[in-house]
Amino acid sequence: MRRIGIDERRARLGARHHLAASATASSPAEAAAGVVALHATDPASVFLSVQARTAAVDVEAIERALYEERTLIRMLGMRRTMFVVPSESAPVIQAACARAIAAVQRRKYTQFISDAGLGDGAWLADVEDATARALARLGEATGAQLSAAEPRLRSQVRMAEGKSYARDTAITTWVLFLLAADGRIVRGRPNGSWTSTQWRWSPIERWLPDGMAELAVEDARVELARRWLAAFGPATVADLRWWTGWTATQVKQALAAIRPVEVDLDGETGLVLPDDLEPAPRPEPWVALLPALDPTAMGWQERSWYLGPHGPALFDRSGNVGPTVWADGRIVGGWAQRADGEIVYRLLEDVGSDVASGVEAAVDRLAKWIGDVRVVPRFRTPLERELSA
Repeated sequence: MRRIGIDERRARLGARHHLAASATASSPAEAAAGVVALHATDPASVFLSVQARTAAVDVEAIERALYEERTLIRMLGMRRTMFVVPSESAPVIQAACARAIAAVQRRKYTQFISDAGLGDGAWLADVEDATARALARLGEATGAQLSAAEPRLRSQVRMAEGKSYARDTAITTWVLFLLAADGRIVRGRPNGSWTSTQWRWSPIERWLPDGMAELAVEDARVELARRWLAAFGPATVADLRWWTGWTATQVKQALAAIRPVEVDLDGETGLVLPDDLEPAPRPEPWVALLPALDPTAMGWQERSWYLGPHGPALFDRSGNVGPTVWADGRIVGGWAQRADGEIVYRLLEDVGSDVASGVEAAVDRLAKWIGDVRVVPRFRTPLERELSA
C-alpha cells in the first residue's frame, strides 16, 4: 500500500486548491472547480475564497461571472448547504444531493400546511407552479414581489403552537426553497453589495438555457465523488460521507463504481483515484488568508493534519470555521476585520520570519481588495470575535 504522508497531502492541497502562487486560478469558475464548490452560506465567503485563489480578479469580475456570464450558479447542495458552483456542475449536484433534500423538505412542509388547514400536497404543488409562472412573467423578482404576484405565498402557518417561542410564518420562504431545490429557480443578484443576503430570484433558464438537465441519481453521485476525490484526495470514506451528507450505503455504491485505490495515511486508510498515485511535487512556499467557511478548511471531517491544535480558537461549536491564516498547507492562525476596516491577525504558532513577512503582505493585499466594505462572518468564532473587538 502506497503511503501518502502529511507533507504530500499539504502539497496537493496547495496546488489543487489554487492556493500556491504557481497554481492560482485564471477565473472565478476555475477557482470554484478546484474545490468542487464554494461555500455560499455567507455571501462574502464566495468572493473572498475566489480572491485567495486568483491573482488579478476583482469584485466586479466575480459579479460578472455570477450574474452576467453566468459561469457560476448559486444552489443548494451537499449537507443541505448553500454553494456557488461552476454552472456545468449544477446538474451533477442537483441530482446527487439537492433532489433528495427537496423531497424531504416537501414532506415536512406539506405536513405543516396540512396541520394548519391550508391544504394538502396538491395545494402546495399548485402554489409552487403558480409562483414559477409569476417569476417567468417578471423575469426577476424578490420574495416580496412574488408574494404580491401570488398572494397564497402570504399564507400563514403557526409554528411551535403552545410554546413560548410560537410564531406565525408565511410560506414564501418554503415555496422558494422547494423551487430552488428542485432546480426550477435560482438566486440571482442581491439587493445591495456583494455581502448582502437579500436575493432576487430568476428562472433557472436564465443560467441554464435548457433548464436543469436530468441526470440519474446514481450516476451523479459517482461523478460528484470522483470530482471530490480529485480535489481532496487522499481522503477517507468518513471524509467523503461527511462532505456529501450521503448515507453509508450511498457512499459505498458510488465508490464501488469508481474503484479508488487504498493508500496509507500514516496508519489510517485513505482513498485516491486510480490514476492519482504519482507523488505530488511540493509547490514553492505560500501563504493565504482564507475566509470563514472556506471550502478548503471545510473539506474533510478529519482535520488534524492541517489544523493541528487550533480548532477551539478557529471553529464554533457547530463546526463552522472562521477566517484562517494558512502557510504551506496548514493553518497557522486566524484573522478578522475590525469595524474601522483594519485587517488584524494572530499567528498561533511560530512560523519563522519568512512566513510572517508573507502574512503581512497577504494582509496588505486583502485590505486593498476589500476596500471600504466591512465583512462580518455569519458564524462568529472565538478568535475572530476577540480580534475584531
